[in-house]
Amino acid sequence: MKTASGEKEEKPLAWWQLSLLGVACTIGTGFFLGSSIAINMAGPSVLLAYALAGLGTYFVYEALAKMMIANPQKGSFRTYAKQAYGRWAGFTSGWVYFLSEMLIMGSQMTALSIFTKFWFPDIPLWIFASGYAALGLLVILAGPKGFDRVENLLAVLKLAAIVIFIVLAIIALFGVFGGAEETARFPRTYDGIFPNGIRGLMPSLIFGFYGFGGIEIVGLLAIRLTNMKDAPKAGKVMLFSLSFLYIGSIGLALFMVTLNNFTNDTSPFVTALNNYAIPYVTHIFNGVFIIAGFSTMVASLFAVIRILVTLAEDEDAPKALAKRVKNNKIAINAILLTTVGIIVSIILAIIMPGRIYEYITTAAGLMLLYNWLFIIGSYGKLLEMTTIDNTKRFLGFFLVVLAVIGTLFHGISRPGFFVSIAFVAIIAVVTLFMKQHWKKPKNPSTPSVFTKIKQ
Repeated sequence: MKTASGEKEEKPLAWWQLSLLGVACTIGTGFFLGSSIAINMAGPSVLLAYALAGLGTYFVYEALAKMMIANPQKGSFRTYAKQAYGRWAGFTSGWVYFLSEMLIMGSQMTALSIFTKFWFPDIPLWIFASGYAALGLLVILAGPKGFDRVENLLAVLKLAAIVIFIVLAIIALFGVFGGAEETARFPRTYDGIFPNGIRGLMPSLIFGFYGFGGIEIVGLLAIRLTNMKDAPKAGKVMLFSLSFLYIGSIGLALFMVTLNNFTNDTSPFVTALNNYAIPYVTHIFNGVFIIAGFSTMVASLFAVIRILVTLAEDEDAPKALAKRVKNNKIAINAILLTTVGIIVSIILAIIMPGRIYEYITTAAGLMLLYNWLFIIGSYGKLLEMTTIDNTKRFLGFFLVVLAVIGTLFHGISRPGFFVSIAFVAIIAVVTLFMKQHWKKPKNPSTPSVFTKIKQ
């Protein structure tokens, strides 16, 4: 089986295997920890935020899947951006994605280190961060088969953790673990459901979308589907299952304790179960956080390496980054550059003041959503639209933009919005410079680092 560019294809996937890999790429600390921040912002209306985020994510994924069916491309979203809007769009989309994921990975590895330090308090953070980075790179170096096995295993463990919480929560609410110190009641008024009004719901939307972040990685994996027409089904099963589990688990947590018990630095699931006499809850969920964070970190590693290779093949990055070894499966130079980026990101995460680095990683998360807007825009440019298609495309665009604008309504996320605009402005300047470079007539006798040297 061959890719669109004629290279050897990795092992084909059935639709359910893509769904499982999608779960591995999606469920991370953004859900297990970020949901606490969203609860404090929105109260019970956080359930609406996650429902809207799930719906918006599906519209974006469906657009990406339909483009994959019409024209399978290894570069996925950045290739479609280039086809729809020109070379500048493919260049911008690819490098925005690379930069945002590198910053997020630094944050992920720091979070993983903090969770592990809970058990080993005397070991420095940088040792754990370096260890997780090395483990992640080993998974990538193991090739597609190793990546699939690790991610499938971690996906099952993460799903099991959410299901176990739901089961424990239901049992606890029936009084099996004894009476709780304080339980919540179902709100029946507008003020009860929206304790902070629409101004509380709006900024919580971004955390809902963070819980579903990873569909762009699923798009990169979809090229391996045995039947490309199954791509929408794989995404539908994945996203609707996740929406049900997310809303169900958060809803149960809201029933188990009152709102004033939730804190930004503790998972709502730990907070809820700590209200009952359930042993080892903190330790169990600490392990879950490590599994979730490591899984999404490895998925991000896969994605940035794939994007670097496609940028190099399109001459939007140094051609050497496309070099492969080990039966044409391991992009060694792209992995080396990513390793350098990881080292820099870990150093920044450790030495920068916490609040400043938090703003940077929030900005990086927003930059992922900017790429989702590219996906929706490319969909409308490249394919014929029915009325229903246009309606869903508009709703997807509206919900993503609403989440981006919502960050302006809260002090936690507002600085990240402006930092993201600054990053985009920098990349726009670089893109303008590259457009001038692309216009110059090429002399085949003096190739640049962005062009292939003829042998």
